[in-house]
Amino acid sequence: MDKRIEALFARRSVRDFTGDEVDRADIRALLEAGMAAPSARGLDPWRFVVVTDRRLLDRLADVHPHAKTLKHAGACIAVCGDRAVAPDFWVQDCSAATENILVAAAMLGLGTCWLGVHPRAGREESLKKVLRVPDEVGMLCLIAVGRPKQLPEPRTRYDETKVREEQWT
Repeated sequence: MDKRIEALFARRSVRDFTGDEVDRADIRALLEAGMAAPSARGLDPWRFVVVTDRRLLDRLADVHPHAKTLKHAGACIAVCGDRAVAPDFWVQDCSAATENILVAAAMLGLGTCWLGVHPRAGREESLKKVLRVPDEVGMLCLIAVGRPKQLPEPRTRYDETKVREEQWT
């Protein structure tokens, strides 16, 4: 593991949170990190819904089949993309923003878990209703954010068998 990029290896999925609130300054830093992501043609189609209300976090946990971790998270960031702004690349742009948020959270000592929404149409529709997201906006994912009960050790998942040199064959 290259120590120069250890912060990247520290990004791990966390599903066990203390339930403590996440500071607004930390949420702002995460959003700034997300908006620093690359975007096709610089269109920045990302839109974010920040949820800190406990009742709404619990509702999201009930609607998303794999989001029970939100019951103890301090916040949730719904990463959305305006399809009218970038119909062809909103998913890629929002994915880059999501990864920036995840890495920035690890650097701040916060835990996160990427909870997939798109392309599950039924899941997306249900969650958009809860958060009142308009039809022309897609929802890529939810990010559970919180103070982790335990921080997993940094790790690499490098696998030489998944690398080709110069060409595939």
